[in-house]
Amino acid sequence: MVGSGIEEFSVRHWGREPLLRRTGGEFGDLLDLGGVDEILSRRGLRTPFLRMARDGSVVDSRSFTGGGGVGAEIGDQVRDDRVAALFADGSTIVLQALHRTWPAIIDFTTRLTGELGHPAQANAYITPPSSQGFSAHYDVHDVFVLQLAGRKRWKVHAPVHPSPLRDQPWDEHAGAVAARVRDDAPVIDDVLEPGDVMYLPRGWLHSATALGDVSAHLTVGIHVITTFALVEALTALAGSDERLRASLPLGIDVADPEQLEGHLKSVREDLIDALRAVPGEDVARHVRGRAWQGNRPEPLAPVAAAQFALNLGDGDSVRRRDGLRFRVEDAADGQVALELPDRRLSLPASTSTALAAVLDGRIWRVGEIPGLDRTDQLVLVRRLLREGVLTAAIA
Repeated sequence: MVGSGIEEFSVRHWGREPLLRRTGGEFGDLLDLGGVDEILSRRGLRTPFLRMARDGSVVDSRSFTGGGGVGAEIGDQVRDDRVAALFADGSTIVLQALHRTWPAIIDFTTRLTGELGHPAQANAYITPPSSQGFSAHYDVHDVFVLQLAGRKRWKVHAPVHPSPLRDQPWDEHAGAVAARVRDDAPVIDDVLEPGDVMYLPRGWLHSATALGDVSAHLTVGIHVITTFALVEALTALAGSDERLRASLPLGIDVADPEQLEGHLKSVREDLIDALRAVPGEDVARHVRGRAWQGNRPEPLAPVAAAQFALNLGDGDSVRRRDGLRFRVEDAADGQVALELPDRRLSLPASTSTALAAVLDGRIWRVGEIPGLDRTDQLVLVRRLLREGVLTAAIA
């Protein structure tokens, strides 16, 4: 998306300033307008996977959802006829969480999160001709905008609240946002056409208006792990220090700064000591728990996976699932631990060489995995297949 200048992007733009790039290509392999219609009409879509907006406000979902009919006793299935009517009347369609529902975008997001090291999501915005879905605002995550179809004019203004955290949404600064857009010239005022890409760090104000015909773009939101995540981890882990868990005196008025001042001095000193004592490994474990659970690895076909594991034999090929987050550690009692986002597997230490091999991203044939004989290879691979760590591969 950023071309060959990845190092320049990392130093100059990542988390700092926007980038607009003309790729000269298209993104039809990810999603086109035909795909949008399929999602809306044939995929049994439900809220919250669809939102609609008009003139800067979100449309009540009850105006475009209804019962699912015979055999689907639900009340929030998308009604394609109502979506069509609202769209024709000027409402923008927002397809949310396409990284969970549309195959090409699932694969794309899986690869992207592996490269960036930060969780990501993907939404598509389909805007009627000459319409604006949302007024100027900022996001609390970085975004890559990929123009899919039509033309859209974007206006981007400098932040009023730089690098906002997840709990610091733009509406808390609505007045400053409105003033910035009213009084200051935009940093970017340009038209995106199919194949164009724009990167916006969190906090940068933006709005978009479709020009001429139906316009569609994909917004890939990067839920960046911030330095404040390290602050949160450190303070959470500092709670192991007994001094920081002591009770304040009986009868204290915590609203009185003078009464608190003496306690604050000693607490600050104790906190600094406790923070210095927190092991880096504990911080990493705390932070990776959040990062690892942000995205799932590549999809796994449950029936095919179970059949493959059941019939596993010599010569069958396997590989690690793309996008899998893991860490291997030595454990006590002759075990090796495989830490996954939601659980920890204990395996015999004798499997460590084979485990390292099958997790290295290459394709391996059963019978050729180092460190174990044929029987033990089958046992290990079958276990990792059933745990969703490995998947069948075409050698």
